[in-house]
Amino acid sequence: MKILFLHGWTSTPGGVKPTCLKDHGHTILNPALPSDDFDEAVRIAQAEFNRHRPDVVVGSSRGGAVAININSGDTPLVLLCPAWKRWGTATTVKPNCVILHSRADDVIPLADSEELVRNSKLPPEALIEVGNDHCLADPESLKAMLTSVEEVVRGWP
Repeated sequence: MKILFLHGWTSTPGGVKPTCLKDHGHTILNPALPSDDFDEAVRIAQAEFNRHRPDVVVGSSRGGAVAININSGDTPLVLLCPAWKRWGTATTVKPNCVILHSRADDVIPLADSEELVRNSKLPPEALIEVGNDHCLADPESLKAMLTSVEEVVRGWP
């Protein structure tokens, strides 16, 4: 499966999460997104999407905000603690979206993802509570991310 992975603010390509996906046999597109220019990050992500047509887009934190601000058509999204209230203009996501978020996140409140689910009229099971912090880099969170990526491409939720 081809995955466009959009990293978070001040993060870099090749982190734990995209590496986990790669280690499970997926092709990862992981462009470097500038931390100081959200519009440029969206342009880079859109260009990568248009060039490679991935099967799924995964966005972590600010990368989640980038993911919901690109035109990705019917391509499913997996968002990890998306920072949509801090960056961009999108206030909803499309139906084929899954959001993973930790109740213990001290950077982006879980309430932001709950609001995004409500705004988007997603079913409650589209929001998966997992992990013990904002990073979602613990084994349980990585497994949930991998499972979500595979399930959303098959048509869940």
